[in-house]
Amino acid sequence: MSSVSAGWYKDPADPSTQRYWDGDGWVGKAIPADAVPPDGPPPPEEPEPPAVQTPAVEAPVTPAAPYPYQQAGQPGVPPGPPPGWVPQPPPPPGWQPPPGMQPPPGWQPQPGAQPMHGYAYPMPEALPHGLALAGLGQRLVARLIDIIAVFLLNVLVNGYFVYLYLQDFTPIFRDYYDQVMSGATNPVIQEATPRMSTLSVAIIMIATLLWLVYEAPSISSSGQTLGKRLMRIQVVAVEKTGQIGFGRAFTRWARLGMWTMFWWCFIGMIVQFLISLSPVFDPRLRQGWHDKAAGTVVVAVPAGGIPITDAATRDDQPGGR
Repeated sequence: MSSVSAGWYKDPADPSTQRYWDGDGWVGKAIPADAVPPDGPPPPEEPEPPAVQTPAVEAPVTPAAPYPYQQAGQPGVPPGPPPGWVPQPPPPPGWQPPPGMQPPPGWQPQPGAQPMHGYAYPMPEALPHGLALAGLGQRLVARLIDIIAVFLLNVLVNGYFVYLYLQDFTPIFRDYYDQVMSGATNPVIQEATPRMSTLSVAIIMIATLLWLVYEAPSISSSGQTLGKRLMRIQVVAVEKTGQIGFGRAFTRWARLGMWTMFWWCFIGMIVQFLISLSPVFDPRLRQGWHDKAAGTVVVAVPAGGIPITDAATRDDQPGGR
């Protein structure tokens, strides 16, 4: 039996009427939905006089609206609808899904596969602010160009300190090399000089600051470094276009650049490699972990440039149109 108690409810097959549900099924004739129903079940219907035999005319069969839920523990038994339930109207004749929601040519659903979303076929491509996402290849080439640019800045600024460091490191290395070549069983490495310790810290700090000065201001104002400008891609906020501000630009850089200070133990390089690879783990928006921290996405710049929006609108959300 159904868990819905007996009483008058709107007929799910015709919401403009109401009928009596006795716990097992509908009984009696339907009455208008706005009419006051009698107390209890309707009176039994009187048998109608036999109708005059006329040739049978086949009428189109309209399938009854399915019930929206199934009572737990009652498989195979269609329960009555809950009070107040109204069936959803079918789509109008000739309805087609909007552009971007249509399946690719030849696509067929896998047998027994259930979609993880409300679409019957693959999710449409995300278009933040109506713009195409930057390709992973474009982002990789842009990052390599930026690495070369930061390296050249380090050659100019950090080159002298590296030269001083090598002056103290070369004799230590040569002494260790000579011990190994002479067949020493336990070669001894000389301790680093105090100047080497100071220079190693200074070199890493300067390299980190040079990267910050190179990337954060340019991303803050234009969303583009030299590499991104050459590859025609740009960093924009998730909710609007235009300048993202220094706070966001610094947050985005810090998730990647601050690990430079841990290069001495190689942990920093490993973490930076994983963060640079992280856009691959987000097939929807291709956000790296540094993008997620700052609330940004990287998009391709169209020929006419990116229009500036000051406030978030419906079309500004990830997914575009």
